[in-house]
Amino acid sequence: MKQGHDVTALVGPPYPNPMPQVREIRLPNKHLWGVKVKDLLLLHDLKSLFTPLNFFEYVASRTGYCPEPLAFSIRAALKFKELHQDRPFDVLHDVETLGFGLLLARTLGTPTVSTVHHTLRRDLAAFLPRATSWRERYHNTVFYPLLMQGLVARRIDGMITSSQVGLKELNEAFRVKTNKIHLVYTGVNAATFSPDPSLERDPKEILFVGNAEDPRKGIRYLLEAMSDLPSGVILTVVDQGEPDKHYAPGLVRSMGLEDRVTFTGRLTEAELVERYRRTQVLVMPSLFEGFGLPVAEAMACGTPVVTTRSGSLPEVVGDDQEGGLLVPPKNPHALSEAINKLISQPNFSRELGLRARRRVERLFSWDRTAENTVQIYQQLINQHTSRQAAPFPKGKSQCITTKTN
Repeated sequence: MKQGHDVTALVGPPYPNPMPQVREIRLPNKHLWGVKVKDLLLLHDLKSLFTPLNFFEYVASRTGYCPEPLAFSIRAALKFKELHQDRPFDVLHDVETLGFGLLLARTLGTPTVSTVHHTLRRDLAAFLPRATSWRERYHNTVFYPLLMQGLVARRIDGMITSSQVGLKELNEAFRVKTNKIHLVYTGVNAATFSPDPSLERDPKEILFVGNAEDPRKGIRYLLEAMSDLPSGVILTVVDQGEPDKHYAPGLVRSMGLEDRVTFTGRLTEAELVERYRRTQVLVMPSLFEGFGLPVAEAMACGTPVVTTRSGSLPEVVGDDQEGGLLVPPKNPHALSEAINKLISQPNFSRELGLRARRRVERLFSWDRTAENTVQIYQQLINQHTSRQAAPFPKGKSQCITTKTN
């Protein structure tokens, strides 16, 4: 938008925060996943339930399949067709959906690209071994629309991912040709996520940001590492606790850490920035990340980071202590050693934070992300018109992006 292009965003629930820079169109969703039959008429009128797409969503969800990516993509394709007839778009940019509707929209002749940070095979691989019955194994297997997403990924014009690990994932899991995959690092708003020298950091607070309910985020290993840290060190978890979530709070109780761990619930962006600025260190003990946005956000705030050598995280922090300290995954002792180093050596911690900020400015600014993305748009437009396209005109072009959220 800042470069002068017009953007229309088709979004599904839960809807994002307002985006005044773009034309935002919110697509409906009846939230039929998991709704019991006896509750349907209390929540919805019967006529709306028997429209084809809503009925499909309800029936499909009863089989254990997650129909939202497919249903959203069809709704988005229909809206795209309506808008495209009024004023043609130059590019269609999907985010993490890869539903069949994307192929329908593409038939209108618009170059189509999708961003995927990591494929759903990682999710399936994480949850399938935890299944304790054939029923759970069945539901884990059918829940993820891997076949649909792989088919769509191979047939659209291009894919964007945020790391070398993501590029390899798309190539291996979805068999997308390497020359169709483009690397664009995820951007951070470095003006908002920035240091504030007037704020003092709490030398005994460490911070975790993410879905603590997801075992792949590795919070178990961080909690185990707490036993090796000084008793005055506290952990702040930016996520919901009970009664909304139970996995992480249950671990906290079982380890006797109730007095040393706090759950904040969801925070506004301003509140999150202040947390980054005040904490001594962000810890992200993930078992895999397609990018690891909290790490980049903390680095932008000049906050030193401890994270794991897994997924794309070494790409984000740098492999030479440029943006943070790297430890092996699933290793509480290594986590505690790295955290202790940053707590006990304030000068080193401060220097690491400064280096982290410089790395974000060099590699992960939104301006750089936007420039690289626009270059891919131009390349796809040129390819789509047999290299006879006019230049991608600043201020006169439209792109549309779709996201299920």
